[in-house]
Amino acid sequence: MTWTQKQGIRLEYIEPGKPQQNAYIERFNRTARYEWLSQYLWDDLEQVREAAADWMWIYNHERPNMALGGFTPKQRLAMAA
Repeated sequence: MTWTQKQGIRLEYIEPGKPQQNAYIERFNRTARYEWLSQYLWDDLEQVREAAADWMWIYNHERPNMALGGFTPKQRLAMAA
C-alpha cells in the first residue's frame, strides 16, 4: 500500500505537457520553490518538512495574496463564513 493510499488520498494526473489543466497547483508549486525551497541547502528531509510547515503557516496567515484582493487566505475564508 502506498503512502497516498494509507492517507486516503486519490491521485489524479493531468495530461503530459498540459500544466494549464492544473494551473492553481502549478502556480503554488512555483511560488513555494521560488520563495523558500530553492533558497537553502538542506541537510535532511526533516529540515524541509519543518520549513514547509512554517512557510505554509505564513502563506495562509500573513502573506497577502493579490488574487484574493490583498487578503491572506485565512482572512478571505473568515470573510466567506
